[in-house]
Amino acid sequence: MKKFLFILFLIIITNTIAMENKPSHHQSNGTFKNPEGSPERSGKIKWSWSTFNKEKKKLDMTVPKSHVLNKNEVLKNLELYKDKDYIGWIGHATFLIKLGNTTIITDPVFSKNAGPLIFGPKRYVDPALSLKEIPKVDLFLLTHNHYDHQDTATIRKFPYKDANVIVPLKLGKYFTKYNYKKVNELDWYQTIQVNDLKITLLPAVHWSKRSLTDTNKTLWGNFLIEYKNKKILFACDTGYGQIYKKLGEKFGPVDLTMINIGAYDFRPMFEKSIYHTNPEEALQVAKDLKSRKVIGTHWGTFVLSLEPIMEPPVRFKNNAENYGFQKKDAIIFKIGEIRPLQEILAVSYTHLTLPTNREV
Repeated sequence: MKKFLFILFLIIITNTIAMENKPSHHQSNGTFKNPEGSPERSGKIKWSWSTFNKEKKKLDMTVPKSHVLNKNEVLKNLELYKDKDYIGWIGHATFLIKLGNTTIITDPVFSKNAGPLIFGPKRYVDPALSLKEIPKVDLFLLTHNHYDHQDTATIRKFPYKDANVIVPLKLGKYFTKYNYKKVNELDWYQTIQVNDLKITLLPAVHWSKRSLTDTNKTLWGNFLIEYKNKKILFACDTGYGQIYKKLGEKFGPVDLTMINIGAYDFRPMFEKSIYHTNPEEALQVAKDLKSRKVIGTHWGTFVLSLEPIMEPPVRFKNNAENYGFQKKDAIIFKIGEIRPLQEILAVSYTHLTLPTNREV
């Protein structure tokens, strides 16, 4: 009996020491939490599917023709820019990012709905390309496990399973079960090198859940991509939090921030999501990161909230100057649009202070 109690004592002490050595976002029950100083969900919030669906029916679902490029134009531009660094929008949070010899895909969702099987919000805009039409992908980045980002059907059918896969902690199993060979899980602030890219997982203000019993059992995060002295931050879904000023101090200035600007308004149930930045908060995040440019993502594809479907880019552009950006530096893509990175990052000369004759 004494031996048993001694062993039990050692186990408790070992586990206590292990938890003391773990980062603050690791909880003792095996789940994860947001960075210190993040907003917390109010207990007064009451979600109602019936209210949400009732209000959703009031939305004007007219999609302007200018929102989506013709498939032939997309394929033409893909060929035109194949030897350049570029960024292209497939829809929602799915982007193609080509840097040197590495083509990245982010949070790919090619299914008709964002949910299990046939359930969940349905797309009102098709992906710019089909899985069969995307170029060879070398790097697959997944920010978190929500259904509008982690799509089982896409993962299962993905044609380039020899790609490097980088995911936050506890998400690797969703890829190894489908025979992906190069899967790496990262904790916040961990870094991995892929070809000539340095990839770091950074904190985000969000959460994870795919079923009734797995809340926050997998990690979430933003990806910082460093390439030829350039820094691109691809944001997980994120709310605004104090962490971004800290990240700006440690990792800024950032050349380009790609961040969610949709899925924020849930009135009349509650004012807004603390886990999704609205357009103004997205601009504040970019400002905190000391970002030169910012691309609005996570809009114009699924109805996940109750703001008008074309409101996010308007608010994003109209408020840019209030956060220190020119309107042209708050960038909105059309679905299917591909832009050379050099064009995106072109210096805004009006931002520069020209030297006086005396300084010359």
